[in-house]
Amino acid sequence: MSEQQKTVLVVGGGFSGLTAAVETAEAGLNVIIVEKSPFLGGRVTQLNKYFPKLCPPNCGLEINFKRIKNSGDITFHTLAEVEKISGQEGNYDVTIRKAPRFVNDKCVGCNACNEACPVEMPNEFNFGLDKTKAAYITHNQAFPFRYVLDGRHCKGKACAKCAEACKYDAINLDMKPETVNVKVSSIVYATGWNLYDVSNLDILGGGKIKNVITNMQMERLASPNGPTGGKILRPSDGKEVKNIAFVQCAGSRDENHLPYCSYICCMASLKQATYLREQYPDSKARIFYIDMRTPGRYEQFYWKVKEDTNVTLTKGKVAKVEEDAATGDVILTAEDVLRGEKITEKFDMVVLAAGMVPSTKASKIPADISYTDEGFVVPASLKKGMVAVGTLKSPVDVARSVQDATGAAIKSIQSGRR
Repeated sequence: MSEQQKTVLVVGGGFSGLTAAVETAEAGLNVIIVEKSPFLGGRVTQLNKYFPKLCPPNCGLEINFKRIKNSGDITFHTLAEVEKISGQEGNYDVTIRKAPRFVNDKCVGCNACNEACPVEMPNEFNFGLDKTKAAYITHNQAFPFRYVLDGRHCKGKACAKCAEACKYDAINLDMKPETVNVKVSSIVYATGWNLYDVSNLDILGGGKIKNVITNMQMERLASPNGPTGGKILRPSDGKEVKNIAFVQCAGSRDENHLPYCSYICCMASLKQATYLREQYPDSKARIFYIDMRTPGRYEQFYWKVKEDTNVTLTKGKVAKVEEDAATGDVILTAEDVLRGEKITEKFDMVVLAAGMVPSTKASKIPADISYTDEGFVVPASLKKGMVAVGTLKSPVDVARSVQDATGAAIKSIQSGRR
């Protein structure tokens, strides 16, 4: 390909994928983004705040979405996955499979389809904390701002109430899956991560005790666009949470689950303790940890949280989590290593700091690539013209993912040059 014809494929439309895409496009190359969900933004869209600035994620996302809108060099496919890759650096042939959205670009986001839809389903965006309709949009800053009909739950023409309610002829129940073939010079893999399945953690009550939630569910509870409008209320009865426990390394650093440190969990729990303390000044938080890991500049944030007398840091592993059937409270038994004693306490709610699992653990890239036992991509196994970024290589936070994605953009621009 000539320099003018170069096209870079970015697989994954999360923060790192978006960064790689806009940086590459603004250097003069064409970019195609492939994202398996209906909307761009990835995990960051589900956060209340992120490090290091503790600002709402939509700030950074909005900038990148605007850069995409203003760019004539970026195209994107949502509800899409890469099926096949062949060729070599400078001349890759890629087959993309797109699932039907059932909503076309006439959609204005009026919400009429959602109001008319009679089908409710678990809200995956809120990690099952509430329900949504089969005709939905995740939040008011979703991109593209176009509704989608969930093909797993929508009854299609047997119902068609959404189509009847739409004044703009935006519902197309006849949409079929389609295949798109593209030729690209290089490929950036940025397919992100999944939360470890805490239902595997029997002794911690994961998935079995209603008031035991994951760290990502806590993000959704604290988010203004979350299921409770930003009020931290416990799932069982909507009670305000005034006494909370955070259990670190829930699945991480455990040879029976995830043998590695997931990097972000300690920082996330410290951050979430501030959510509670700011919302309820009389609240108390207790963090049970093995080692508190806050590398680099995050150490200062750790000191700040530690100075709060209503936040207790307890070094020790949690041995058991039970439910008080009468109140819905959570009874937690743990060791206190520094005091040399076993403790049992009752909490309104418990948050499990669940580990980070690369998406490639469950869904491999359709190319000849090597992986670690944990599912991370081995960078040295990638063919020339292929780059993996962010959490595909190891657990990292948003800031490091963005740095890595910028480096990937530079590599993509230089790909094929000698």
